[in-house]
Amino acid sequence: MSTAVRRGLPTPWLLAIGVLAIGGVAVLAAVFVFLVVAVLPLIIFGTAAVLIARHRIRSTIRRRRAPAVAPHPPRPALPRPDVVWARARSRFAVLRGEYAAYECDPMNVLRLPALADVSVPSTARFVEAFAQAQALDSDALPPSQHVAAFTAAVEQAGRAWQAARDAAERIRLSGLSPAERSTVERVIKLLTTARDSDSDAERLAAYSRARTELTKLDRAGVIHLPRAAQVTLTTATRGELPA
Repeated sequence: MSTAVRRGLPTPWLLAIGVLAIGGVAVLAAVFVFLVVAVLPLIIFGTAAVLIARHRIRSTIRRRRAPAVAPHPPRPALPRPDVVWARARSRFAVLRGEYAAYECDPMNVLRLPALADVSVPSTARFVEAFAQAQALDSDALPPSQHVAAFTAAVEQAGRAWQAARDAAERIRLSGLSPAERSTVERVIKLLTTARDSDSDAERLAAYSRARTELTKLDRAGVIHLPRAAQVTLTTATRGELPA
């Protein structure tokens, strides 16, 4: 027999206490089940939603901060050495033709005398670059290293030629005295008359006088007349039309 019965506790009270104890346990169990079934999934879902949103925000910020990287275009195929060589020789042939056309024409020399004067720095640089390219030129296809050197030399000579021409255009006759400039202008008129005249006698006389004046200017160091231009004048003076 229990202690409560031994002490004389009434039976109804024992029943009431038992019912209350069982009810309390049942309530606690129901609350626990409610938390597990209803509240816990909401907590888990909410936490997952917050983490996903935070990840998306950080990804967006990184994409905005990261510079846009364009895809690398495919590398073009390198041209064959024989093609590079042919192109370089073609450019050098054009350059050689322009230089020869200047040196063979006394009129061009008189209009741009600085281009025939190696004491002018830009002209000296061109003459040196042209000689280097000329030394590397050959008829047969050389090794790849020679092709690269010749191509670079032709490009350098082309840039030097343009720079020398630009400098000569700026200088023109500005470095001559008034008397020297007057003589040059007179020779230009003589050459123009010789070129445009229909009279053989007038043409020959004009070429002869122009040659005499140019020889004086060349000896005095006023005009540096290239040898090709001298040959042109000599040929014209003898009655042959200059090329």
